[in-house]
Amino acid sequence: MAVLKILELVGTSKESWSDAAREAVNEAAKTVRGIETVEVVHSRAVVQNNRLTEYQVQVRIGFRIERAAGTGLKKKA
Repeated sequence: MAVLKILELVGTSKESWSDAAREAVNEAAKTVRGIETVEVVHSRAVVQNNRLTEYQVQVRIGFRIERAAGTGLKKKA
């Protein structure tokens, strides 16, 4: 049975919303193993002088919980 933990982040990019989501996943992958899902929860952009200058996405990243060796339920003999 797999259990996923959810990590919520905001990714940013000067290029696009999809690039902002990719940046969030890339950054999370530096410290989190087993990323399996990403859900874009909210998108927004910064506007300066009537132009989009920064794309932002709030994402939920799902990763599998790992158990340390020797933990968990014991089997009955």
